[in-house]
Amino acid sequence: NLGTMSNQTLVTKFVLQGFSEHPEHHALLFSCFLSLCSVALTGNTLIILAIALNSGLHTPMYFFLFNLATMDIICASSVMPKALEGLVLEENSISYGGCMAQLYFLTWAASSELLLLTVMAYDRYAAICHPLHYSTAMSKAFCGTLAAGVWALCAFNTAVRAGLMLRLDFCGPDVITHFFCEVPPLLLLSCSSTYVNSIMLVLADAFYGILNFLMTIVSYGFIISSILKMRTAEGKKKAFSICSSHLIVVGMYYTAVFYAYISPVSSYSTEKSKLAGVLYTMLSPTLNPLIYTLRNAEVKAALRKLFPFFRN
Repeated sequence: NLGTMSNQTLVTKFVLQGFSEHPEHHALLFSCFLSLCSVALTGNTLIILAIALNSGLHTPMYFFLFNLATMDIICASSVMPKALEGLVLEENSISYGGCMAQLYFLTWAASSELLLLTVMAYDRYAAICHPLHYSTAMSKAFCGTLAAGVWALCAFNTAVRAGLMLRLDFCGPDVITHFFCEVPPLLLLSCSSTYVNSIMLVLADAFYGILNFLMTIVSYGFIISSILKMRTAEGKKKAFSICSSHLIVVGMYYTAVFYAYISPVSSYSTEKSKLAGVLYTMLSPTLNPLIYTLRNAEVKAALRKLFPFFRN
């Protein structure tokens, strides 16, 4: 009975609206999403294999890239199957438990990626601004601790946010205005007070979005001033080529995140959020391996060694 309020969840499944308001674009969207999904999963798996099986790539930069590729696989595979299903089926429903699981893994992977991009910026800062102390500063143990810290901190933060979501009651309506389970549209559907959730959302946005962004900008401020002080044109070129891939990925990811989330829940825009969702759950995991491999001779060489049919 939907009229009775109780402590248990009253809605047992949600309907993902997806792109149902544009049925004429379903075939095109399906082929685009399927292509992005295939490239994202294949590209990131190849990067993981190339780094794991090539001892020449067992350095801090590639260790973090290995973690980034893993996060991209979790991010894409938590969203893609339901998004593709929604473009084929008339009604795309997801169970309450499935929705919470999707929300957990997506938030965990996406927040870990933001934090890892900051760690990668620090790694580049240490390599370019303090090259003589780099191998001692970024030891295997320290890199392992940093990566484990990123995964653990984000898993804990996501667990807290998931716990806050689980205490809410949903009495209907049950249509999520997105193609995956996302916090702002879920908060709009709840019939409980979402005050604590909204506060946590703002705090998480401030930490993951703004603080990480500022730390990355500061790292790159030091890096660029250090590169400009280099005497040789060859040194400058090499340093810029190492950093440019990372800067492209950072720029792309933060553009999507700021576009979607640095706004209050009350001013939530469905279309804006869907576009940003495509950018960071599909486009970013697809482009990351392409950007890092196409602009990196060492990764390309490792892939050629593993798979002789890679010519370029």
